[in-house]
Amino acid sequence: MRKILQSLHDRLPAWAAEWLDILVPVFEVTLILLVAWLLMRIVRQGLRRLTSVYALPAHVTSIFLRVVGVLVYAGALLWALERLGVSGAVLWTAFTGFATVGAVAFFAAWSVLSNLFCTLLIYMTRAFRIGDVVELLETGDKPGMKGRVVDINMVYTTLQETGDLRNGTSLQLPNSLFFQRALRRWHGAAAERQAPPPAGVEEHEGG
Repeated sequence: MRKILQSLHDRLPAWAAEWLDILVPVFEVTLILLVAWLLMRIVRQGLRRLTSVYALPAHVTSIFLRVVGVLVYAGALLWALERLGVSGAVLWTAFTGFATVGAVAFFAAWSVLSNLFCTLLIYMTRAFRIGDVVELLETGDKPGMKGRVVDINMVYTTLQETGDLRNGTSLQLPNSLFFQRALRRWHGAAAERQAPPPAGVEEHEGG
């Protein structure tokens, strides 16, 4: 392609060659931005399908879409600058600096990012859903942390341990913890028997 453009450039008159030198980079930059935009549309459509199939929460898919958008558009910007004639050394310095900052931020926020990823896995693998009664086991023969799932956010899963949301106790467990230990899940009538009693029942029975 470059050889064809160079051959065309050599055959054109000077005024036309100058316009070609301007139009070709502009066309290339426009094409790069168009490809980035189309790629983001494909990613957005794919996320919509995943959201509908696995019932992913909107805030999780929104964060994932933003991260992908930053990567795609940052790459498109660097590529466009290279097409406009910016020095490769300058671009490489900018890229390595950006990568270094990104790596430091990644390791600093590793625990948060791992929980975000585990949130996606919880929904995609259908490990449990809001309303399920689950128990996180230390070992197979010892009781663990048990309760009804009342909330799954980007970092924590909240289990209602006793009572209700106003009068009772709850556990907030990091989402990554559910992929490090055995998980027991009750179904149907068994789940109802294992569900935490309403507030005041234990005190009444004890009295």
